[in-house]
Amino acid sequence: MTRAVARWALAALLVAAGASHLTWGRRGYRIVIPDWATRLFHTDKDTIVVASGVVELMLGGALVALPAERRRVGWAVAGFFVAVFPGNVHQWRTGRSAPLMRTDRARFVRLLLQPLLVAWALWSTSDRFVPR
Repeated sequence: MTRAVARWALAALLVAAGASHLTWGRRGYRIVIPDWATRLFHTDKDTIVVASGVVELMLGGALVALPAERRRVGWAVAGFFVAVFPGNVHQWRTGRSAPLMRTDRARFVRLLLQPLLVAWALWSTSDRFVPR
């Protein structure tokens, strides 16, 4: 029961984050994207923001809609959180503000929370230690 609530909460967080990437936060999130990412993916920062928002929406939906695949989806969510970490580091190092990340302290705390998000994704989608 606790894992299910945690999984639904994670899904809600991903959907909210994805929606913000596609709407009110879209412009502000561009500054989180390191210049090297645009060269790596041969695209612009806005496309990366939109793509990450779409991925967040899909992952959030998959956590709810694909219960038989929850372990795989959990690993995909964890992988996504690892993949966006360089952007969080870039934002912290450059000290640039983005939606909800306007202070150095907030940007640093976000770095510390990223491993917890990975653990949350894996724990909430795991069958380990679940009584049958």
